[in-house]
Amino acid sequence: MRGKNLVQLIKTLSLLSRPQGATRKELAETLSISERSVSRSLNTIEDLGIPIYDESIPLEKEKRWRIESSYLERLPNLSLPKLALSYPEIISLCMMAGESVVFQKTEIDCHISTAIAKLMVFVPEKTRKELTKLKRIFISKTIASKNYAGKETVIKILTESILNRTACRITYHAFYKDKIEDKEIGPLHFYEHNGGLYVFAVKIKDKIVRSYAVERIKSIKPLNCDIKYPGNFDPVEKLNSAFDLTHGEPVTVKIRFSKNEARYIKEKNWSADQRITDNPDGSVTLSMTTSGYRDVKRWVMSFGKEAQLLEPGEMRKEIEVELKEVLEMMR
Repeated sequence: MRGKNLVQLIKTLSLLSRPQGATRKELAETLSISERSVSRSLNTIEDLGIPIYDESIPLEKEKRWRIESSYLERLPNLSLPKLALSYPEIISLCMMAGESVVFQKTEIDCHISTAIAKLMVFVPEKTRKELTKLKRIFISKTIASKNYAGKETVIKILTESILNRTACRITYHAFYKDKIEDKEIGPLHFYEHNGGLYVFAVKIKDKIVRSYAVERIKSIKPLNCDIKYPGNFDPVEKLNSAFDLTHGEPVTVKIRFSKNEARYIKEKNWSADQRITDNPDGSVTLSMTTSGYRDVKRWVMSFGKEAQLLEPGEMRKEIEVELKEVLEMMR
C-alpha cells in the first residue's frame, strides 16, 4: 500500500472511531476525496477484519458509519497530528535538507530523502506544493566537498559509539605525518566544516580531545568499553576557538587590511575577542586571538597586497621568506 493511501486509511479509521462516527459526506470532505474513494476505504477496512457498521440517526438524512465499540478498545490511538507547517518552518526544512551536501552519493543521502518523503505524506497538499516551489530557491555548493560514499559503516559505528558513550578502534591516516596509525578513541560529536565531516573524540591513551576527519578513517571496530564524557569539554567553544580547523595553542595577531577589503573584514566575526579599528585612510586593523597558527598565516597570505601582517613578528618573517621564494619560482 502506497504511503498516501495508507495515511488516508488511518485518517478514515480515526474518523470512524469517534463516538459520533462519520457520514460518507463527512469522510469525503474531511479527507478531500470522492465518495467513491470513501467506499473503497470502507471496503479495505472490512477486508482487514475491522468490523464497521452503519446506523440511521433520527432527523439526519445520511447514515453514520462507526467501528464496533468492543473492537475499538483493542485499537491504539489512531488520531494523526495535523502538520500545519509555518512558512519559516518550511524554509528551515528545505535548508536542512540542502545542507546534507557531505552525504551526497551515499546511502545516508538516500535515507534523508526517504525520511523527508515520508514526512511529506503527512503534510497538507498546499504545504507540499510550497515545498516543491522552494526547492528552486536553495541549492548547495559541491565544489571542494568530500566524498563519503563507502563510509556509511564508519559513520554508523561512530554514531552508535556517540549515543552509547563507548569506545572504538580505528585505523587512521594521519594526513600531515602521512602515516597510517591505529588508535582507540571515544567519539563525542560530529561536526561539518567546509564540506567535510569530522568527529570530536577522546583519545583513550592521553585523554585529550582531538578532531578526526571521517574520510581518513580506513577501518573501525566497536569496543566493549565505556567512556566518560570529559567534564571540562565544550564542543561549541572548541569550534569557535579555532580560526579554521586546527585546534592548538592560541596566537594573537594584528593585521592591517586595505580600504578595498575593509567592508568585507568588518561584516564578519573572525574571533570571539576581535577588535577592529578604523584608520584615517579607510583601511582597518584587525586584532584577535585564535588558534591555528598555520591557518591564520595562510589566510593572511590569501589577501595578497590587500593585507599587511603587523604582529607577531615571527609569522611576519615567515611570510616574507615564503613570498621571496614564490618570486624566485616565478622568474
